[in-house]
Amino acid sequence: MTSSLDPLATAALAPPPPFPLSSAALLKSAVDRVRTARPELADRLDLSSPYALSAVRAGLHGASTAGGDEVLAVVVIGRLDLPGWVRETCAFAHALEPSARSAWRRSFTRTVYLAGSPHNLRERFTFDHIADDGSVAWAGPASGAATATLRRLLKAFESSHELTAQPSATVTVPGRPRARPPVHRDLYIATAKVTVTDALVHVNHLVAEAVLDGLIGPGDRLTLRFVPRLTGLGARFAMLRVDTDVHRPDELQAHAGLTMEV
Repeated sequence: MTSSLDPLATAALAPPPPFPLSSAALLKSAVDRVRTARPELADRLDLSSPYALSAVRAGLHGASTAGGDEVLAVVVIGRLDLPGWVRETCAFAHALEPSARSAWRRSFTRTVYLAGSPHNLRERFTFDHIADDGSVAWAGPASGAATATLRRLLKAFESSHELTAQPSATVTVPGRPRARPPVHRDLYIATAKVTVTDALVHVNHLVAEAVLDGLIGPGDRLTLRFVPRLTGLGARFAMLRVDTDVHRPDELQAHAGLTMEV
């Protein structure tokens, strides 16, 4: 479904309901993500259980490619700092043109993570967003062919260490507020048995999609809170990043969550 309304204004008019962290709610959140990105697929897929959802997820990549419109973003990481990463991801996603926003959302905000020095690559490649401190840089979202040379040149960014709990940190989304006053939300990130690389993927999807859907806008403040698991917190979540449970592969888990306004 498309709309001519600014996504920030849409979010202000119709805020999403909070998510309790029951099994049914986790499944609903995962299904809603498919419906938001590809409603024409969701209507003919079996999304009735975590097992069915896993099978669908395995086949979605090919279904998206068949339409000829799949795009991906490429991120070159020289130095990773999660609060800074969240801030810069917001800046990158918010600056996208409407057509790029739509295409990336339909591609489930697919992102490839590469290890390298953005500063050393600036003369050879054109980046669409570079952090002020040069720690990370984004290219795209675009077709795979557009970034093939960059992806062949660099290795994947990998960090298999378990994400450790960190002190809470608050970041302000860059840009001038518009359409609604700035708000403050908590961004909870699960750490137990979650690698740094996996946490990066989960946070990137959640934050990017929250920006594209209008939940996060310029001037908003986000407080990152690192917890072993999101269950039992009592927080009211507006959006969740749901994937396979690291403890029980046949169940779902909330790996990150964005709260209602606090």
